Amino acid sequence: MKTGYKVGDCMTIHPVTVKKETTLKECADLMKDKHVGSLLVDEKGKVVGIVTEQDMVRKGMAALLDPAKTPVEKIMETELMTISPDKDLFEALKQMRDYNIRHLPVLDKGKFVGFLTIKDILKIQPQLFEIIAEKFELREEARKPVFGSEEDEGTCDGCGNYSADLEEIDGQKLCPTCRENE
Repeated sequence: MKTGYKVGDCMTIHPVTVKKETTLKECADLMKDKHVGSLLVDEKGKVVGIVTEQDMVRKGMAALLDPAKTPVEKIMETELMTISPDKDLFEALKQMRDYNIRHLPVLDKGKFVGFLTIKDILKIQPQLFEIIAEKFELREEARKPVFGSEEDEGTCDGCGNYSADLEEIDGQKLCPTCRENE
């Protein structure tokens, strides 16, 4: 599937970067101030790592690291998945889905040129959400509550809302409110 949009069309050209020595506290403050979920770690103009909100929680806070003293290089991911700016957005989304990541540094002939996130893609192509959501749905399914049989619950074809009490009427699964309005 091709979207007609290239990675270079929607990537962030000037992402927020930090140095390896930046503390986790400084990273958290920067993420908050800039409203971003990840930071690229820069060393002499080269991207050497990435740190995400998940890294901060799972590798920093969960390990009881002192955020005021711990440098980001202690928790940053250094094995970076990357993509080139000439790839179709669909390719980027598949890569993100397959590797369970939400951020991709963009390299052109080995040189860093931008940064692509799930948010960037969904701003341009919101209908691609289903591609990424399917993996999360499968992984999260076991943690969701079960209200009734699978046939009785889901999204109402009438109003689009979730209902634990669907009934099929004239080929549509309808919630109690929509059944009343039939």
